[in-house]
Amino acid sequence: MALDRIDCALLAALQKDGRRSNKELAADVGLAASSCLARVRRLRAEGILRGVHADLEPTAVGVALEAMVTLRLREPSGQASRALQSSLVERPEVVALYNVSGADDMLVHVAVRDVIHLRRLVWEDIASRPEVGHIETSLVFGHWARRALPIYVSGAP
Repeated sequence: MALDRIDCALLAALQKDGRRSNKELAADVGLAASSCLARVRRLRAEGILRGVHADLEPTAVGVALEAMVTLRLREPSGQASRALQSSLVERPEVVALYNVSGADDMLVHVAVRDVIHLRRLVWEDIASRPEVGHIETSLVFGHWARRALPIYVSGAP
C-alpha cells in the first residue's frame, strides 16, 4: 500500500499522541472526521498502524531491574533461532528481542523484579535451553527510547 501525504501526517500525529481523538486528527490533517476514521481503519487493516501502547513507570509496576542479554546459538540455524525466539517472546520478562548480526545472534531486553529474578531467568530459563551456546548479561542503568519512527516514504511531510 502506498502512503500519501495525509497517511504520513496521520501516522506522525498518532506516534506523538496515540490518545488523540478522531476529531482532533481530522482537524490536524484537513479531513472530514469520517474520512479520517476510514484512513486510520485502513492503516490498521493493512498492518501499518500496529497499535497504540501505554508507557509505564517501571518501578510503579514492580520492575526494579532491567538488563540486556546477548545470546549466541550453539549451532546457528533457522530452526534453532525460531525455537528460541518463540520461547523467549512468551516470557513476560522479555520487553524486546532483536535478531542481530555479528558475534551474537540475539539481543534480549528483560525487565525483572530484582537480581534474584534476573539470575533465575538468565540461568534457569534461558541459558539452560539447548539452543543457547553463549550468554552474557549487562545491567541497564538507564535508557532512552524514541517512541516514534521516522517516516521516509515519498508522501511524508
